Order: sequence, then structure tokens, then C-alpha cells
Amino acid sequence: MSGQPFPVDPVLVGIVQAYKNGALIADQVLPRLSPLLPREQFKWWFFDFGQFITLHDTKVGRKSSPNEVEFEAKEKEDRTEDYGLDDVVPIADSANAPAGYDPRAFAAQRLIDLVLLDREVRVANRVFDPDLYGDDNKETLAGADKWTSPDSKPIIAFAEAADSMVMRPNNAVMGRGSWTALRTNQSVLRALTPSGAADGYANKRAVADLLELDDIIIGEGWVNIAKPGQQVQRRRCWGNHCTLFHKAGLADSVSATPTFGWTAQFGTRVSGSIPEPKIGLRGSDRVRSGESVKEVISAPDLGYFFENVA
Repeated sequence: MSGQPFPVDPVLVGIVQAYKNGALIADQVLPRLSPLLPREQFKWWFFDFGQFITLHDTKVGRKSSPNEVEFEAKEKEDRTEDYGLDDVVPIADSANAPAGYDPRAFAAQRLIDLVLLDREVRVANRVFDPDLYGDDNKETLAGADKWTSPDSKPIIAFAEAADSMVMRPNNAVMGRGSWTALRTNQSVLRALTPSGAADGYANKRAVADLLELDDIIIGEGWVNIAKPGQQVQRRRCWGNHCTLFHKAGLADSVSATPTFGWTAQFGTRVSGSIPEPKIGLRGSDRVRSGESVKEVISAPDLGYFFENVA
């Protein structure tokens, strides 16, 4: 026993550390900072990019001093939040499990999957929140402007949006429905085919190169929005929207490296079990999995939001 109120099981920790749901993209959109935070509290800098493009008088007289400029940033203090779930596994289930199957390990894996699904929805709601963006960094599509319309020209819309941003975007994130609308858009297909054909669907790499993006990140995940016990109501975690954003390859919480957003993480994921003698005839084990993270949009000016593209 470790003496902790909820003992950590190294086998279960190994499982949740290695497990990754390939359908989830939150870590690609708001990457986790490295190294991991040694404590829950952390500080980060919020920069006003207007000061980096403000015109100053740089002329210096023969015996005068250059004009002074001071770069300012707002220091923000934040802390990670804990996210986790429990599952109670009866001792009888473990005793009667077939060889090679551990109900506790299965519970630990499924629990971290649900924790990560919750993170996926949090990140999608944050990145696709119109209130996050200034009036010059968002637009709502309607009628012939929607990518599903044969008259729409998303290539032009992307170019105009990118040209208006303080830094050019190098990534786009969108839901599966938005991507299907973009890759089957007639103007996109005509731009990519020598014959000018407007049927079929475009390759992701080809579309990314056409739009001058490093990557197009597509949200595939599903979430059941019905309450437990009710009939399943599936919807995509990422709706019919799209965000262009600038993502730095290496960014942290304290440097001046411009990047749209990131995720702070305190320590590693955790998982463990503790006896529950009062549950079940032979008792049970309570299994827990979780993590401590905080999603931060550090530079909303480096994002451009297209609402209702499909």
C-alpha cells in the first residue's frame, strides 16, 4: 500500500498512459505542453499582437537617442482542473473472467476513453465558440456561400481570411461533415483536376497544399448526447464548422512563440483501484482513471472561424 487515499496501480497506470483513441483530435488542435507541469498552478503570457505591427519613428538624429519601445504582455495565472471517472468492478467478475481478460484493466481503459471524449467535446466547443473571435476573425456562411452549394468558392474565402490575419494560418480543423462538403465542393475539384471535372472527392493532402496549409485536422469522434438509460442520440463532437489557426511547432506557456492555443497538463494520467467491501456479496474494486489538464486559447487573433459551412 502506498498510503495514498486512492492507491495507484502501476499496471493500470501503464495501460492508461499507452492508450489512445485514434478518432480524437484534441491533442492535435491544442497540443499538450512539454514538459508536464510539476504543480497545478501555472502562469502564462498573453500578448497583444497589435504592438508588433505598430508603426514607430525609427529615425535617429546625429546626437539624439533612438525612440524607446516597450513590449508588454499580460501575465495570467491559471491552474489545471481534474477530470476523472470511477467504475466499480465486483470481485466475482474478476474471479470468473476468462484467461487473459482483466475486468479492472478493461474498466481503466474505458474510463480514460470517456475522460478523453469529454476533453474532445470541451476543445471542440471552445475552438468553435463564435464569442472567442473578434468581428474581423469570423463569419457565418449562409445560402450560396455554404460549401455544399455549387456556387460557393471556399478557396477564395480561405485566401481572404488568411490574408486578413495577423499571422497566416498553417492548420485548419473541421468536423467530418465540413470536410466532406469541402472535398466534394465543385470549385475545389475543378481547381485540382486538369480537366476541370467537378465530380468525385479530393485528397486531403492536395486540398491542404491548395489552401497553403500544413495540415487539415478532421474531427471524427462521436458523442451520445442522450442521458444514461435513454435511446442513443449520436452526434459528431466537431460540428459543421471550420477554424483556420496558426500552430507553432514548439510552444510553451511562458515564451513569446505565437501560437493559437495549447493544453497544460499537471503530471501524468492516473489510474488505480481501492477495495469496496460493501458492494457485492464478495466485495468489489473501485477503479479510477483521469488526468489534470487546462485548455488555453493563448492567441485568439491567430484563429479565423467559419460557422455553418455545411
